[in-house]
Amino acid sequence: MPLINVHDKSFDIYISEEILQQRIKELAAEINKDYSGKRPLFIAILNGSFMFASDLFKNLSIEAELCFIKLASYKGMKSSGNVVTSIGLEDDLFGKEVIIVEDIVDTGKTLHNFLPKLIHQQPKSMKIATLLHKSEATEFSLKLDYVGFDIPNKFVVGYGLDYDGLGRNLKEIYQVV
Repeated sequence: MPLINVHDKSFDIYISEEILQQRIKELAAEINKDYSGKRPLFIAILNGSFMFASDLFKNLSIEAELCFIKLASYKGMKSSGNVVTSIGLEDDLFGKEVIIVEDIVDTGKTLHNFLPKLIHQQPKSMKIATLLHKSEATEFSLKLDYVGFDIPNKFVVGYGLDYDGLGRNLKEIYQVV
């Protein structure tokens, strides 16, 4: 597949649609097994996780709830260092099984800042599912329970991930060249 351009950068295909969908089915099977007989609440972090959350949810056979929250720390291709909550969580988490759904964990700062707010609500359990993890870039200690792919510390777009608003609609994940 040829290179694509998003704004001023060129990107090459990194993870195909077929490989993405297969791995998501595998993650859903793990969650189905781990949460058999339970009813977890999935909290998907917008904007990037919407495609992953949708496809993951389609492959679940357990009873589950889904809500969305908007957190942001990126501007362009770099983290701003500040985590902003622009759409808050309305569900009460007390005594619930919670699974956070992220598109990508790189430095880990977003979740590091957000998790204490969730823990304060005393959920029964809390796990993290992320499609992508840049372990080379991780600065904050986080336990990631379901990881789709461990990727190098390069900027990626597609499948919900963007570069200044563009690229989210791509069915594959592309890496900057």
